[in-house]
Amino acid sequence: MTKALTVNEVLAQGAVPVVAILRGVRTEEAVAIGEALVAAGVRLIEVPFNSPDPAGSIAAMVAAMGDRAAIGGGTVTSPALADELADAGGTFMVSPNTDPTVIARSLERGMDVLPGFLTPTEAFAAVGAGARDLKLFPGSVLGSGYVKAVREVLPRDCRVWAVGGVGPANVAEFRAAGVFGIGVGGSLYKPGDSAEVVGERAAALVAAWSAC
Repeated sequence: MTKALTVNEVLAQGAVPVVAILRGVRTEEAVAIGEALVAAGVRLIEVPFNSPDPAGSIAAMVAAMGDRAAIGGGTVTSPALADELADAGGTFMVSPNTDPTVIARSLERGMDVLPGFLTPTEAFAAVGAGARDLKLFPGSVLGSGYVKAVREVLPRDCRVWAVGGVGPANVAEFRAAGVFGIGVGGSLYKPGDSAEVVGERAAALVAAWSAC
């Protein structure tokens, strides 16, 4: 089965640690939008599982650009969805919570994991389940000061990704607080947006990240 690159493989090639969250993307448009993202420099792409036919969209992008991007799934809330993601060729799992059964199953299937947390208790639960990349959500509500405080108590090998309200306007603030990466959804892609528009937004996001 064809699989996409892993997150670390893409990062090792010099890609910025920015995840494009394509919530609501349709399978017939997924490849064009994915190609626009890759061309703009965003090579970590997530399709949430509350999108239409998420596995189909993931499989289509893996086949078309899996040698240039890491393709994953988001809103993975059960081991069964983790299996569906892995079967589609996805290489990273993003969840809204820290369910240890979902983390364990995703790791068993060879995927990178990016579970969501809000509190230090949840963060350490995710670490205990085997995660080293952690998604702080909602990032903009908690603010960069919260990021800095949480990072001070987490293991040094943990990487915090801020998701939710983080974009070109405030990415410098979050980078200064110590986030490793960010995930961007609605300000990058909304259902109905053209590949051209998404590509332009992605280029602006990469430029903002690189300018920090």
